Amino acid sequence: MTSLADLHALMARLGHPVVQAASPAGSRFADGAPYRFEIPSVEGPQVLAAVVAEADRLGVPVARTSQGSGVMMLTDAEISDMARIGAERGIEVNLFLGPRAAWDTGGQAKLTQAVGAAARGNAMVAACVADALRACALGIRSLLVGDLGTLEVLRVLKQDGTLPANLVLKTSVLMPLTNGPTAVIFERLGASTLNVGTDLTVPHLAEIRAATQLPIDLYLEVPDDQGGFVRFYEAVEIVRAAAPVYLKMGLRNAPNIYPSGGHLGVVPKELGRERVRRAALVQRLIEQLDPELAKPAPGGASDLGVPEV
Repeated sequence: MTSLADLHALMARLGHPVVQAASPAGSRFADGAPYRFEIPSVEGPQVLAAVVAEADRLGVPVARTSQGSGVMMLTDAEISDMARIGAERGIEVNLFLGPRAAWDTGGQAKLTQAVGAAARGNAMVAACVADALRACALGIRSLLVGDLGTLEVLRVLKQDGTLPANLVLKTSVLMPLTNGPTAVIFERLGASTLNVGTDLTVPHLAEIRAATQLPIDLYLEVPDDQGGFVRFYEAVEIVRAAAPVYLKMGLRNAPNIYPSGGHLGVVPKELGRERVRRAALVQRLIEQLDPELAKPAPGGASDLGVPEV
């Protein structure tokens, strides 16, 4: 197989050298891996079960799944089932918090995604807190936050013991993070893991890595409404610059399924399976281009927000 070094040497021989944008990052996850796979849009227990089964079939070590419809769109039984599957498999199960501006009665979010995940008014922040309390009571230990003020409130609630001290607070791609100083602010406000902008270059990622030791979450294949990029061949350089990094496998040319539910039939499950297949493609490519990069562990690491049931 042709390694990345071999490809770069070939391009240099042809007179078209590939510029190295960043040196390898030295940080790793608790299990020693520089990268992990995250499967987003896992909207309920049936989708989670399908994702786990496909990961087993393809040999893909899925460390985290994330959900976009929100805690309020799941029954207690569905949350409990997701928590059970996550606990059994050592997988972090991440759920989105609360209502959001894009679904509310305001008008600005209908015109721009820039405020789509914002909490409009203190009552909406309170609704996010209610979702957090409910999810944690059912065993969830990882929540997806789309509003800056809500993040600060959750940090305080973790500190005073209202929420579990080991609760992972993952920032949403809808809360733009595109530079090092912003990463520092998010960390100060309580973020545990940082979802960065989908169009950041490798040097941009290296700058964020220099500013914080928190894990970076980056879409390697990006949903159409967030840019629609497919960055498979950048995977090695991204891992080198951003480790520890969660490689999020979104999908181009896929329907928006938020809020999800039974009315969508098998679509969410099939999308979940395809995201795992995309991860398998990326894993093969990383192993080919840089065999020295450690293969991710199958799950259960101490720094994962694995459900407690």
